Amino acid sequence: MKRAEDFDGIYLHREPVDFRMWVNGLSSIVEGEMKLDPFSRSLFVFTNRNRTRLKILYWDQTGYAVWFKRLEKDKFPWPRKFTDEVIKIRPRELNWLLEGYEYWRLKPHSVVEYACVS
Repeated sequence: MKRAEDFDGIYLHREPVDFRMWVNGLSSIVEGEMKLDPFSRSLFVFTNRNRTRLKILYWDQTGYAVWFKRLEKDKFPWPRKFTDEVIKIRPRELNWLLEGYEYWRLKPHSVVEYACVS
């Protein structure tokens, strides 16, 4: 993935989405619900209902790319009030979100250390 600073906009979809949804469904949400251009030089950020997973959709001139992150513990900070407004954030706020900081509280995710996968 390119650096967040390389994009013109970073937009959060306020409501959780069904994470079985992939490129076609997510790009439809961008165009239909968010009223944004899914082919723009922007990142579109989605979360699941439990806020333990995150998908970032973007167009890279040759096709769509999706970046996925799953938390093993804790939840992603997410705006609580659902309105029709689209939330535009800055690259540093996206980095804070990925690191687990609520920029209004500045509390990080707990560090998780495992010895094996299964």
